[in-house]
Amino acid sequence: MAYSETKIVIGGLAHIPFIIFIANFIKGKFGVKTVEVKDTVVKEEPVKIIDLIDNVVKEEKSEAIKELSNKLDNIEKKADEVKEKVKKKKKDKKKKKKKKDMTRD
Repeated sequence: MAYSETKIVIGGLAHIPFIIFIANFIKGKFGVKTVEVKDTVVKEEPVKIIDLIDNVVKEEKSEAIKELSNKLDNIEKKADEVKEKVKKKKKDKKKKKKKKDMTRD
């Protein structure tokens, strides 16, 4: 006996609540029970706002800051150069090691 598509769809939809009930029943019996979580409120202290208008940086301090930033830039450049040299040396060592291994075989 042939069934129309609509009867098949309606029959499938009629079984879905039973499947959900069984799944929830199994989940309730074997599932982990959850514990209620209590929210905790953290109070933060208000941030102090400092008026920069009243605080004037002297020229000497500003020059010292500029000098220190220039020195820091130079140090960063040198560190990058050293890093590149180390990378090149590692590559050279790997190449030499490969050549030695190939000559041994």
